[in-house]
Amino acid sequence: MSDFNREDKYAIAKQDVAQAFSAAAKAYDEHAFLQREIADRLMERLDLIKLEPKLIVDVGSGTGYCTRALQTRYKKASVYGVDIAPGMVEYANKKRGWFAKEKYLCADARQLPFEHQSVDLIFSSLALQWTDDIDNVFAEFQRVLKPEGLLLFSTFGPDTLKELRHAWSTVDDRVHVNRFMDMHDVGDALVRNFFADPVMDMEMLTLTYRDIMQLMRELKGIGANNRNAGRSHSLTTPKQLRQMMSAYEQAFRREDQTLPVSYEVVYGHAWGTELKARQTAPQEFAMPVSQIPIRRAKPE
Repeated sequence: MSDFNREDKYAIAKQDVAQAFSAAAKAYDEHAFLQREIADRLMERLDLIKLEPKLIVDVGSGTGYCTRALQTRYKKASVYGVDIAPGMVEYANKKRGWFAKEKYLCADARQLPFEHQSVDLIFSSLALQWTDDIDNVFAEFQRVLKPEGLLLFSTFGPDTLKELRHAWSTVDDRVHVNRFMDMHDVGDALVRNFFADPVMDMEMLTLTYRDIMQLMRELKGIGANNRNAGRSHSLTTPKQLRQMMSAYEQAFRREDQTLPVSYEVVYGHAWGTELKARQTAPQEFAMPVSQIPIRRAKPE
């Protein structure tokens, strides 16, 4: 099993995630430039895959950006957006046009409301980092995927927000920034759950900000503020905030006076397998993670 275990101060309760994203639904699109950029890059990967799906599930659909794009791409398919946040599902439904075919459902990724081996494509952009239990999520994906159905996803890797994590570490030892799974751990989880031909790759994206408060407002605006069990439950004092900002600026401010923010973006795809194959002894499907094909994109 992976050594990545969030049954500690990094644990995230799903009800907290649902509440945070529900509250951010109306403001989400205003702040989600990076999320749309990564979604577009993930969507482009479908150009390289011959696929005629009849049933598509967009897991972590948010306000419906990817769900609508998938419906446009695969006009004959039934496309469902699934999100754990009721507020997101309600907002996405309100944005639907009169003749829209896509549908939205509120559900946990670990308990999808679809029949066994019924789904041709599971698409998930930047949702997996919000689960404590990647194995149960992948097991559920495997359950609903048809044999040779496609799983395509993106998530964040451990170097995401590394500058912010460093700056807060000078203030106290509480959790202020999520911990993200390493690409190899995600690949291991795919293998453990009997996915075929897993492929992983990553790229580093760097955004720049005028000041840290701009970043903090953006994270809050998309609902990605701190939800870890080890977070402080008292309000951050002005002194603590100033100390964090000073540490960030001293360590990372560039010559052009901007502040960099790093995002390690992990991409993966794999294929569903026959039910009989899933029930076979795991050693018949074991693959060292070192043998999983990995492509590393050039940093931007």
